Amino acid sequence: MASSLLSSPAKPFCSTPAPKATRLPSPVLSSGHVLSAARCLRLRAVSARASQQQPPPPPRGQRRPEYVPNRIDDPNYVRIFDTTLRDGEQSPGATMTSAQKLVVARQLARLGVDIIEAGFPASSPDDLDAVRSIAIEVGNPAAPGPAGEDAADAVPHVPVICGLSRCNRKDIDAAWEAVRHARRPRIHTFIATSDIHMQHKLRKTPEQVVAIAREMVAYARSLGCTDVEFSPEDAGRSNREFLYHILGEVIKSGATTLNIPDTVGYNLPYEFGKLIADIKANTPGIENAIISTHCQNDLGLATANTLAGARAGARQLEVTINGIGERAGNASLEEVVMAIKCRRELLNGLYTGIDSRHITLTSKMVQEHSGLIVQPHKAIVGANAFAHESGIHQDGMLKNKGTYEIISPDDIGLTRANEFGIVLGKLSGRHAVRSKLVELGYEIGDKEFEDFFKRYKEVAEKKKRVTDEDLEALLSDEIFQPKVIWSLADVQATCGTLSLSTATVKLIGPDGEEKIACSVGTGPVDAAYKAVDQIIQIPTVLREYSMTSVTEGIDAIATTRVVVTGDVSINAKHALTGHSFNRSFSGSGASMDIVVSSVRAYLSALNKICSFAGAVKASSEVPETASVPSTE
Repeated sequence: MASSLLSSPAKPFCSTPAPKATRLPSPVLSSGHVLSAARCLRLRAVSARASQQQPPPPPRGQRRPEYVPNRIDDPNYVRIFDTTLRDGEQSPGATMTSAQKLVVARQLARLGVDIIEAGFPASSPDDLDAVRSIAIEVGNPAAPGPAGEDAADAVPHVPVICGLSRCNRKDIDAAWEAVRHARRPRIHTFIATSDIHMQHKLRKTPEQVVAIAREMVAYARSLGCTDVEFSPEDAGRSNREFLYHILGEVIKSGATTLNIPDTVGYNLPYEFGKLIADIKANTPGIENAIISTHCQNDLGLATANTLAGARAGARQLEVTINGIGERAGNASLEEVVMAIKCRRELLNGLYTGIDSRHITLTSKMVQEHSGLIVQPHKAIVGANAFAHESGIHQDGMLKNKGTYEIISPDDIGLTRANEFGIVLGKLSGRHAVRSKLVELGYEIGDKEFEDFFKRYKEVAEKKKRVTDEDLEALLSDEIFQPKVIWSLADVQATCGTLSLSTATVKLIGPDGEEKIACSVGTGPVDAAYKAVDQIIQIPTVLREYSMTSVTEGIDAIATTRVVVTGDVSINAKHALTGHSFNRSFSGSGASMDIVVSSVRAYLSALNKICSFAGAVKASSEVPETASVPSTE
């Protein structure tokens, strides 16, 4: 073994073998967005290229098994349950619009996740509509396109679409109304089972909790849903014998998946692995259900606990893109999937159906739409994940990449810099710019390209050389934004030590009418924001404001991110506590002028608020007969 490794060609140990050349689906504009991962890396959005390569077919017996809710025919196959759109969106400031959720859901299907938990339908009318849209558009096979349309544009894998609900009829009704339109719908219902939760939160006895769980699982099945997942919340701190009992009872009532959450991230990997093994050994009827894991990251152990659970017998793993989620987040999809891929021999031959080459594209899309940017040293998808600055490391990399890289960047959709020869400037034409976008992994429509090219020319006139990072920042700001209700026409600001800072802003409203306002402030950005508020007149509180330079140099493009909270009437229900909370909304903008960049970001967040408020208003105006029924 040692001699074979030493004589192996210079490639990372986890590198995928060279595949046969075929065509991958090209993403439509609305379903993808990425930002530069680092100066030394470029995103290869493999799904956008005309002559890309499919991964080699799995060995015989290793293909994705046919989906059956309560069993997996291949004991080594692990289902990936992605909860980015539900648990991930509970991160402060991570609110996405319905359109953005649909975009992310399409990309999750391309990534190959088995189950998409699309939301918590009972939390708000907007969430119910978003889950319903995902169920209809992502949860069903794509209809044949018009003549001449590339069939490869369709998403080849149809995932299960899941909606979360608490153990009550109203929640379950809402979840079923949202997901029932999918080819494979699932209801995920939960109730707390730890002593501290039952005593202080639910104020119910263990016997009452068992009765509720049993009744609500049966109720979900009675609606026609044949795929029901049950979670005993805070299972990691629950009494073992009580867990075996309640899990056995919900299996009798029709639960097909038993999700075991480490809700507060309390368990160590050894503990959690033993918990899964004990549940597998002691729960009556467990052979008729799939065991799942859901690990929070409060102690930084979510990925380790998830892998320990899989090794102990769990065959569904609940994860999020970039590990986003409440508090310290969840187990990270990219970390779990690549760990299984790299260390399969130590995980008893486990494998997933994930196409890992879509990981980077998906990660960047979630960052943009959620507003949550990953830290540079984040495993797998961080800006520094494949960067080597140490001289010793660089020397080893030049001799053999496997010396310091256990994963090939190509395996997650990254390619190294300087592979493409086009350098853009103010004299570059449409063809050169469009070719560069394709090289970076983008295919956008003619109208969108013309809008982008106008912004490109404005920047190119001021910069000698337009970098890939500049292009990606402009794409983010011009193309990948929420539905435009208010748009920026002009902004003029003055500031300094000799007078008050002032700003004049001209906006174009939803009816196309131009409105102008002037204001003073403590600085140019404050003055501009107050002018915007005079026009739009939505009560908001600025919670976060940050600005970064896309590249080095005084002429760099600035990207701004803001998080705002709106009117107290813009509320939603928390999935775990059931309490109403005031949603927060993030926005991003880019420009060479920091005031313009700041105003664009603020408008992006305000447009999200307007869209959400509009959905709430529209739902409240629906006749009573059209509302989701409630039997509680």
